[in-house]
Amino acid sequence: MAGKIKHIVITAVLLLVLGLSVSSLFSFESDIPAEVVENIPEIIEPVYEFGLCVDSFKVIKAEIKPNQFLADILLKHHIPYTTIDKLVRETKEVFDVRKIRSGNNYQVFCSNDSLEKAKYFVYQPNLVDYIVFEIGDSTVSAYKGFKEVVLREKTTFGTINSSLYQTLSDADISPKLAVELSNIYAWTVDFYRIQKGDRYKVVYEERVVDGIAIGIGKITAAIFTHWGEDYYAYRFDQNEQEDYFDENGNSLRKAFLKAPLKFSRISSGYTLKRYHPVQKRNKPHYGTDYAAPKGTPIMAVGDGIIIASSYSKYNGNFVKVKHNSTFMTQYLHMSKRNCKVGNHVRQGDIIGYVGSTGLATGPHVCFRFWKNGKQVDHLKEKFPPSLPIEKTYKAEYEKLKAKLKNKLDTIDNKETGIS
Repeated sequence: MAGKIKHIVITAVLLLVLGLSVSSLFSFESDIPAEVVENIPEIIEPVYEFGLCVDSFKVIKAEIKPNQFLADILLKHHIPYTTIDKLVRETKEVFDVRKIRSGNNYQVFCSNDSLEKAKYFVYQPNLVDYIVFEIGDSTVSAYKGFKEVVLREKTTFGTINSSLYQTLSDADISPKLAVELSNIYAWTVDFYRIQKGDRYKVVYEERVVDGIAIGIGKITAAIFTHWGEDYYAYRFDQNEQEDYFDENGNSLRKAFLKAPLKFSRISSGYTLKRYHPVQKRNKPHYGTDYAAPKGTPIMAVGDGIIIASSYSKYNGNFVKVKHNSTFMTQYLHMSKRNCKVGNHVRQGDIIGYVGSTGLATGPHVCFRFWKNGKQVDHLKEKFPPSLPIEKTYKAEYEKLKAKLKNKLDTIDNKETGIS
């Protein structure tokens, strides 16, 4: 009995001591004077760039100068010709240093001592990609990498006074946005008939690297008001395929593009009576002429097969595409053809280039459109849309559309702007 009591007493004492120790542990910080706490050095996280710890080197940043070679840079940092030659030869498969261009950025990571010998050379052909060359005492190597691109949502709006391109340029927005809009609305809006007063609102992605905007990403949503009619476009992914749809869930992608050229002008339209500038007489013109500089790419307006790729006295170099049993298109006066009979082409494929061959007074493409074997004015044709939103995605699309429409509706549209 006495032994049992003794055991209980010893256990109680141990628990008391342990409790005091734990209490001391948690109250340790409060016992340190405030002036001591303030002087405790802050732990600084190491800085990495291109996968290298910047703190471990002396880093020299500069731009490639005109007529400057890799040897010019590395010789100044104590790398001998023999090592430079070895570096050039053994890393050629990763990157050919002869492709180094003036104006691009580079960094030299040197040893953090009095010698400051180069250990790594990093070349940036653009703001995203980079090549790291490792320079050891006996070995050399290289690898490619890329910086993280962050997508930042932006909005813009405007009223067109001259052209979409000029309006965006005046707002200091990349002209690529005009190209993206023309691609989205290629089947819906006639960009060759844009009039003063047409308006647009756009929600788009801006690509950012290290806090610097490097370009335009994809358009998320847009509304283009053309001839008083609103055309909505919402980007949506169904069946792992991205497309743009209108407010009713119909695809903006029709069977044919509105025109075979990007950014041009109609110099002569479809008419049954036109004064021919070469033949000096009135005759029907069964096509639409798009004037553009020589060499401008000509696109197939729809999927199909090439049934003619030839030259004739009046048509010059021309190409004819059969799209299906109903429709065919023809492209005349090319400077050069880019396809052969039997080739299958997809919408947007380059089938030739603008020229003035045959009976033509200047560089242009005469675009002709057949429907059921008869030439018609393609600008007056209405084509059915491609696949709409499927039922299984309808609810998801409606939810996204409501969110994006709210963003578009909140964009001010009194004058050109960006936010």
